[in-house]
Amino acid sequence: MTPCPHLLDRIMAVMEAAFDPAYGEAWNRRQVADALAMPSTHALVVDSEGLPIPPGTGPAPLVAAGFVLTRHVLDEEELLLIAVAPGARRRGVGSALIEHLFAAARARGTTRVFLEMRRGNPAIHLYRKFGFEPIGERRNYYRMANGERIDAITFAKSI
Repeated sequence: MTPCPHLLDRIMAVMEAAFDPAYGEAWNRRQVADALAMPSTHALVVDSEGLPIPPGTGPAPLVAAGFVLTRHVLDEEELLLIAVAPGARRRGVGSALIEHLFAAARARGTTRVFLEMRRGNPAIHLYRKFGFEPIGERRNYYRMANGERIDAITFAKSI
């Protein structure tokens, strides 16, 4: 199944603005499209007020301020990517994305949400705010653009 091009455009616009290339965390358009083609993958894009932009909505005038991409398996949901455009940060968009994620995940029968992040990622404050707890670590998992290695921390939250 091919994802709606406007959904993909919105995700990529936020991705390109939000992720620092030094960390190599951003996905390319093909990776996102391939993930969205899988029935277990779910995406939500929100505007600057944290309100969902329906996937079939045309290109204008709605500009995405953030997105979340997840994968659902059995009763678990993995938060693959979450991003907020720099101009929309500290306005509740990230919190709205997590709240929408929890509601949608519960509707799919999810009882636990997982995520993985690089050590030192400032998003830890958002995750902690919503009750995510560290459950594991992968030493030297991420490789930065300069070759430096950074640990990954796995978090979980029962919902």
